[in-house]
Amino acid sequence: MIDIRPVAYVIGRILVVLAILMVAPAIIDWRAGDPNGIAFAQCAMITGVVGGALSLATVNGLGPALDVRQAYLLTAAIWIVVPGFGALPLYFGAPGLSYPDAFFESVSGFTTTGATVIFGLESLPVGMNLWRGMIQFFGGLGIAFIAMIFLPLMRIGGMQFFRTEGFDTFGKALPRATDIARQLLFIYVALNAICIVVYLLIGMTPLDAVVNGFATIATGGFSPADVSFNKYQGAGEYFGALFMVLGSLPYIRYVQLVNASSGPLWRDSQVRTYLRWLMSAVLIVTVWRVSTSDMGWEAAFRESLFNLTSIMSSTGFFSGSFPTWGGFMLVVAFVVGVVGACSGSSAAGLSVFRVQVAMAALRREVRRIANPSSIDPVKYEGRTVEKDVLDAVVMFLSGYILLLGIMSVAMTLVGVDPVSALFAVWTALGNIGYGFGPLVERTGTFIDFPNAAILIMTLCMILGRLGLLAILVLVLPAFWRR
Repeated sequence: MIDIRPVAYVIGRILVVLAILMVAPAIIDWRAGDPNGIAFAQCAMITGVVGGALSLATVNGLGPALDVRQAYLLTAAIWIVVPGFGALPLYFGAPGLSYPDAFFESVSGFTTTGATVIFGLESLPVGMNLWRGMIQFFGGLGIAFIAMIFLPLMRIGGMQFFRTEGFDTFGKALPRATDIARQLLFIYVALNAICIVVYLLIGMTPLDAVVNGFATIATGGFSPADVSFNKYQGAGEYFGALFMVLGSLPYIRYVQLVNASSGPLWRDSQVRTYLRWLMSAVLIVTVWRVSTSDMGWEAAFRESLFNLTSIMSSTGFFSGSFPTWGGFMLVVAFVVGVVGACSGSSAAGLSVFRVQVAMAALRREVRRIANPSSIDPVKYEGRTVEKDVLDAVVMFLSGYILLLGIMSVAMTLVGVDPVSALFAVWTALGNIGYGFGPLVERTGTFIDFPNAAILIMTLCMILGRLGLLAILVLVLPAFWRR
């Protein structure tokens, strides 16, 4: 049997940190004379007591390191237990959501999805909008650590390819995971600080700059306004697109960059392909919009750039008339949303790396038809992709598409129309944040979805964030017997 005490201890410590974080919005609302500050304080007390008790009760179970099963369990528990307590302020305080809705909102924040069930964001207390931004900030930071350290070690969905790429070649420069974590924290905080400053300089209010900045680098999408970036059209869209791209590049390349090794970033096939596919989609949609409407080139390009970057980076901001897009443009948006951005970042979806490997495998099979006896290994950046990596990628892609279909059907069975159902699962599984369809048109949120549909989307957000297998493996009896 697996010893869960080390996992429980780490979760307890995280909950204590979460409780401390709740103090900041509590003080802000209290100083503003808003009773929501008291609700935050109560939630901080509950979270801190539970976390402290859990840590004290399991401290005797600490070992030298987590094994693979404990790492799987910890990774899954973080994105279930922590959002469970992060939802408390949304339940006890403003806006007073039901707990399933509050849990949905919290999971959406921590998984950096950006989908919301709250309409009237401007009327929320300042502390609550700040809290929504904070959970995206720390969700993105947690994803960064998992993407850099846990996922390659757990060999999830082809991420083991980056184990040799990211760790073995660091050699003398970064011999320990703690060194990587320390530099990663510096990079993440620095990117957030730069983004917030730029947003302030282009005219955002302090609250908007902080919350939008947190959400941009985390590729989250929570905004303190229902109209998202429509408040800051122009420079806001261009700089927003820039920082969304920066937030969706592999974190390992930033670590190498600060260690005076810029070559890997510029040579990275995944990065180049990501930018090429994104710009191709932007140009295609721009030409389509100009040729089918009276919109000018600059406005069409700017709106297409911002919204498609937001989708492919799985952020979830929107601007202009994007929520009313349909037809061909919506097909392009759907495809880039499924593909996603780079592996090893806070972005979700299939990831460019996995799609590249799958396409290379497909080309190999086509060549084999013409020459069955040839020895033709699948290669990526000139390196042979080992069979276990290829199998993991194929299994991930197959599972992702299969789950997209199954969950979409499940949504229709609980009363959601087919279009809203498909795009709800698309946005949840890909951690994208957008919504389309009749149930979303009224408010641009998921507030009109039935409770059963909200629970399905919540499960999809967690599955999409953790690469499917990290959750699905936990339901296998063999996992617990080994």
